[in-house]
Formats: sequence, structure tokens, C-alpha cells
Amino acid sequence: MELNLKRPIAFFDLETTGINVAQDRIVEISILKVSPNGKEETKTMRINPTIPISPEAIEITGIKDEDVKDCPTFAEVAKEIYNFIADCDLGGYNSNRFDVPLLAEEFLRADIDFDLSKRKHVDVQVIFHKMEQRTLSAAYKFYCNKELTDAHAAEADTLATYEVLKGQLDMYKDELENDIDKLDKFSKQSRNVDFAGKVALDDNDVEVFNFGKYKGVPVRDVFTKDPNYYKWMMGADFPLYTKKILTGIKLKMSFGK
Repeated sequence: MELNLKRPIAFFDLETTGINVAQDRIVEISILKVSPNGKEETKTMRINPTIPISPEAIEITGIKDEDVKDCPTFAEVAKEIYNFIADCDLGGYNSNRFDVPLLAEEFLRADIDFDLSKRKHVDVQVIFHKMEQRTLSAAYKFYCNKELTDAHAAEADTLATYEVLKGQLDMYKDELENDIDKLDKFSKQSRNVDFAGKVALDDNDVEVFNFGKYKGVPVRDVFTKDPNYYKWMMGADFPLYTKKILTGIKLKMSFGK
């Protein structure tokens, strides 16, 4: 089944130096942009992360420091990537918890304020786990009856993710609607405000802290009663996107909004 699109969707996959969203960097990115008219465009590039690639990441991806030492940094290609996906919703495999927040961090480091929260996010892994509970290679075999022979290569994973979603729409015609807005909602596992899940919405759509001693307490109440908590979070090792969200709330409070 082909996707029913109102605007383009960009399926993407990242290979990175590690799994810490706040600290690790991209070493390879592959994007498959699918337009409402069915046109497909692919962009794949390797990135010099400017930090060492962890042994664990090298073992998984096969990409070593010397393989990317002469590649452009993310800052050097950020505008090109931004322009390619600026009008797109986003799709991926485990993308809501890892790829999207890490990409947001890279954009912020490159001084590009691309508000990813305004995009629809379709996470094929969430759909798969809700339906079948397996890995991407198993999903590819299950939905497409194909072997994923080049797993953990960004382009192969990206293309497989796109095919798996189409296979899911074919298999779950009664449960899944071919509509990006509906798939976005189905892909969500929580009501996070930031990608790291440090801030969430409660039942009344109020932003509350989702961790630590103030878990469940409205952010505005905490900033009013304990102003130093904001300063602590700004100086601590939280993702840049989380800090951006908190600063936005702080500014609204300052202007009485």
C-alpha cells in the first residue's frame, strides 16, 4: 500500500558515535524523502563527528574514525539537510526516542532552530512493537518477506523502514489508517513535550516535570517556588532541546503568558 500523504515525509536513519542523545554525534545520515505524488529522493552522507566514535558503535556500524576524518562536519552540511527536510513530516525506526532528538541536538549546535515538534513523527518501531514485538530485521522479513542483508548501514535501514511501513499498512488495514496524522498519534508512547521525556503534559495539558524530585509538578510552579532549579538544569548535562523547551516556558512566564 502506498502512503496517503498530505505533505512530504522524510524517513531517516542515523549512525552515531554512541547512544547518548545529549553528547554523541552523527557519523552517517540517510534520508528518503517521499512526496505526495510518489516521487522518492534519497540523500546519504557521512559526517565527521569531531569526537571519537565509541568501540561499541564501531562494532555495530563498521564506521571508524579514519573513515570520516575527511568528511564534512554536521555544521557544514546542516543547511543542506535542513533545506531537504524543511517541509517534511518525519519517519524512522526507534526515531521518536533516538534519531529525532539527536538530530534536533545537532541542528541546535549548528545554530539552526528547526522546530521538530511541529512535524508529524511516524515511528515504525512503535507500530511494530505494538503489533508484533520484534527487531527491524525481523520486521523486514515479517512484513516484506525479505532479508535485511546490510543491517546497520544507514541507507539500507532507511529503505527497509519505508518498506516496512507500507507493509504494515497493507497488513493492518482495519487497525491502521493510511494517514500521517493518525500514524503520528499511533507512534507516540507518551505525551512528552521534549524529546528526552524530561517534560510531559498531564491530563490537563499542563507541562510537568517527568523526572526527579519534582516529577508530576507543573514546570511553572517549580520555577516560581524554586528559581534555582531552572539555573541548575541550564548548567547541567541535559539535551539542548530540553533546555530550549524550558527556556520557552520561562520566557512565557516573564511576559505573563
